Amino acid sequence: MLNHITLMGRLTRDPELRRTGSGVAVASFSIAVDRDFGGRDGGEKKTDFIDCVAWRQTGEFISKYFTKGRMIVVDGRLEMRDWTDKEGNKRRTAEVIVANAYFGDSKRDGDSGSSYTGSSYSAPASSFGGYSAPASSASDFAMLEDDDAQLPF
Repeated sequence: MLNHITLMGRLTRDPELRRTGSGVAVASFSIAVDRDFGGRDGGEKKTDFIDCVAWRQTGEFISKYFTKGRMIVVDGRLEMRDWTDKEGNKRRTAEVIVANAYFGDSKRDGDSGSSYTGSSYSAPASSFGGYSAPASSASDFAMLEDDDAQLPF
């Protein structure tokens, strides 16, 4: 059996970081995920609001680097949880238990991090995720012989 879910959406509020009685970090947040299609008559796209929970280092990472409005990509598993409300009624909710989280947008210079309007992210050609490839020169490369007879295949 397989229970794996990957979602990309914007945080609807700042993540809430709490700790269990034994000190384990747990972050709760929700994301707004647009559906890939509109109505049959070309109407508005629908948006789903999905509750997420991230434990330990993943929860700490999300609460430290993500704020309301940031695009986030999460993957994990879908879990159903039963609970009782204040009136004693039995309730059931679905939530994503996050295993991994990724940035879905880039933080722009001078941006406060609270609101992002870009719809997609494309990494600059020279860098990816803040990592820039070291510059190379022609002297870093060795000349190869052109004799195919010595190849093992």
